[in-house]
Amino acid sequence: MKAKITDLTKRPPRSPRVRLGGYALLARMLDKGRATIARKNGEYNYACPADQRFLEFAGVSAAAIKDLLAQGKGDQEVLEWIQASAKNKHSPEEIAAWSAGQERRAPEDEDSRKFFNDTLAKIAPGRKDVTSWADLLDLDDYVSFGGKS
Repeated sequence: MKAKITDLTKRPPRSPRVRLGGYALLARMLDKGRATIARKNGEYNYACPADQRFLEFAGVSAAAIKDLLAQGKGDQEVLEWIQASAKNKHSPEEIAAWSAGQERRAPEDEDSRKFFNDTLAKIAPGRKDVTSWADLLDLDDYVSFGGKS
């Protein structure tokens, strides 16, 4: 049975906060990968900098994951492959700590802070409660598909 493809021209990928195997970012990355293969990714990019954070932490390649997705592998099958093939083996506690850190991660340098602030000003002027990349991605997804900030 082939995994369902989310048409990212009609709805956003899963939140970066959604955990798969304890990993933040992974479910979102899989949605973007499947949509990219189906040419339904809209403005979303597979293997973007956020995805790279997961790929580096786990020690797997974007190309290998994309190959699995092209074969129609579901989330659980991809997760099992990651757990078996990852160069960087982590305990559940390490994964939980890394994922929590990804949810809190904020811009770390002047250029990324400017990009963050410019994006926030464009989609939700005046919002002061958006402080992390996960906050910004969730808000951008919501506003992009008709929600009001």
